[in-house]
Amino acid sequence: MASTTSSTAPFGTVHISNHPLVLSKLTQLRLHDLPAKDFREGIKFLGSMLLYEASRSIPLADVPNLQSPVAEFTGQTIPLRIGFSPILRAGTGLLEPALDMFPDATVLHLGLFRDKVTLQAIEYYSKLPTEVTADLVFVLDPLIATGGTAVAALGMLLEWGLTQSQIKIISVLGSTEGVKHVTTEYPEVEIFIGAIDEQLTDKGYISPGLGDAGDRLFST
Repeated sequence: MASTTSSTAPFGTVHISNHPLVLSKLTQLRLHDLPAKDFREGIKFLGSMLLYEASRSIPLADVPNLQSPVAEFTGQTIPLRIGFSPILRAGTGLLEPALDMFPDATVLHLGLFRDKVTLQAIEYYSKLPTEVTADLVFVLDPLIATGGTAVAALGMLLEWGLTQSQIKIISVLGSTEGVKHVTTEYPEVEIFIGAIDEQLTDKGYISPGLGDAGDRLFST
């Protein structure tokens, strides 16, 4: 279980993990010489831990009249349509563990990149169906640096037809400035995150951070 602590100021509803397995794995991911294979496996591990915690509040519906090898029983099922929205490209590193947990989920790819000069998020791809196909969507974004990419993704999903309460963000690491940016714009969106670093460089990198997650995932 990925134990978390909840913060209400200045971030809104942010759940920061305090689980020893999360924190020790995050320490490994920060190392500059960690092989890409180990980095990918670490991101997957943390994604599983954080998603487990983020799904804790999902409602259940009773399923009566089921039969075990011994007797009839009433079981439970998740009645919601689950969606995952990985922000390309780094968000795909969190998609595999997400689909391991919810194999029937809808995948809603969003393509956004951060301009290196302005640090503004630029949309280049969106694969959202005409009609809303999910009741609860997890945005998969390993890093919340300036927060611009996450804010842009949330805007796209809200324009699609979701409400803030229907969206949760899964992120490995954020900056104080970036997380505050997201929660200021969208205070009802819950964020489940491994840790938050105080510093953000003038180039928009989290410090000490773990570098560019996309580059490290794909050896580019």
